[in-house]
This record gives sequence, C-alpha cells and structure tokens, in this order.
Amino acid sequence: MNRAGQLPKTNVALQPQQVLAAIFVLGCFASTVAAQAQDSAAIGKGDMRSAFIDLCGTIAPYCGVICFLAPLPTIHQISRDKTVGNFPLLPYSSMVCNCFVWVAYGILKGLPKVWGSNGVGLVLGLFYCLIFQKHCSPMATDLPGTVSQHTKVMLAIILFNCLLMTSGVSNASELIGKEGVIICIILFASPLAALKHVIVTRSASSIPLPFTLACFVNCTAWSVLGWYITNDFNIYFPNLLGLSCAVAQLVLKGLCGNRAEGLPRYG
Repeated sequence: MNRAGQLPKTNVALQPQQVLAAIFVLGCFASTVAAQAQDSAAIGKGDMRSAFIDLCGTIAPYCGVICFLAPLPTIHQISRDKTVGNFPLLPYSSMVCNCFVWVAYGILKGLPKVWGSNGVGLVLGLFYCLIFQKHCSPMATDLPGTVSQHTKVMLAIILFNCLLMTSGVSNASELIGKEGVIICIILFASPLAALKHVIVTRSASSIPLPFTLACFVNCTAWSVLGWYITNDFNIYFPNLLGLSCAVAQLVLKGLCGNRAEGLPRYG
C-alpha cells in the first residue's frame, strides 16, 4: 500500500530509462482510463457512481506503481554522486517492509491488485536499498540507525510473515492485515511532521506538489476500492488516513504557498 509521505527533494533530471518506465506506466494507466471512459459513456447518469467505483478499482494498482517510482531521482543522485549524503535509508527500508506485508496479505486474501502493485513496490524498494547500501558507509549511524540494523529489521519482518503465511493459522490474513495497518500508521509520522513544520513556518515549500497530488489520487482510488469493492477495513482505513494527510497538505500548499520561511504571521 502506498501512503502519503515526504521524500527528499532533489533537482536531478530523470534519466531516459526512468522516463521510459514512467511513460510505460502512464501509458497503461491512460489506456485503462480511456477504456473505462468509453464504458461510462454508454451508461446512464444513474450508474455514474458505479462507473466511478469501477474506475477507482481499475486505476488503483497503476497509481500505486507511480508512487513507488517517486524515489528514482533521489536514487539516481546517490548512484551518480556515489554517496548517500544526508539522505536517510528509512524511506526505502520501510517501503520493503510495508510492501512485503501487503504482498503477503494480498496473496492470502486472493487480491491480485493488492499483491501485484505492492510486488512492484517490493522489487523497487529492494533496488533502492541495494543502491543506497552500496554507496553508504557501513559506519553510518544516522539513517536513522545503521545499515545492519535496517537489514535485520527487514529480514525479521519478511521471515515472520513468511512463517505466518505458511503456519496454517486460520486468521493469518487478518493478523498480517492489521500488521500492515499498524505499519502504515507509523509511516504517517513523516507527513504529520511535515504538516507541523508548514504550520509553524507558514511556508509550504517543503511539500512536493506533484507527489502530494499523486498520493491524493492513489489514496482516493484505494479507499474507494477497499470500501466499495472489497469491503476490507485493512485496505480502506489506512488509505483514508493517507487521503486525509494528502488533503491537509494540499490545503496548506494552497494557503501558504512557497514563500520563504520565517515571514510574519497574518491574522
């Protein structure tokens, strides 16, 4: 599951392979939306609500993949500079843990849209971690923590969920689902901290508008899918929280803009 969050800002231009990957995903997304729009055109106005629900269910996996591609510019900068600088490992190690949990949940519940999109996120997260660890000093302790600690936590979560999946426990899927919800709530610490920073400084320059918009669409699609299609609390609840964070960020972006921090408050 993809959630609204903050990623380090960079001015790095996308490389050709990154552009092609994004174009491929967007092309699949656009063709799906176009097909859905044609179907909707033949439906009466009374069925527009159903058409919207179907559309959200269709585009949710593509939206998730687009959000998972967001760290590519940062990873390219790390690879180019051959140093991680002040970037943290946490966004990428948490992506691996979060995606693996949702892959396990999707498999147990028979939800290909869940395990498929998060499977892509898992592969990308592992790639991001490998590039990061390749150019990170093994003595670094501000990632937060060390590379070794991040690796141990990732392996522990993966092993725990593999054992739970194969244990034969009747409610294994619900246990893993609640685990995923808890992880998502923990991951909201980043966007909530960003909101506090914006309110204090009266500057929304730290909020990346394109990524926030992507998170808004992504969380909307998954919330609708979870509420109306799968009727699954474990899917719609964390995404409704993510949607709330995205809306709050967009509102603050509109109210505060990108003016310099430290300006006097009004009102």
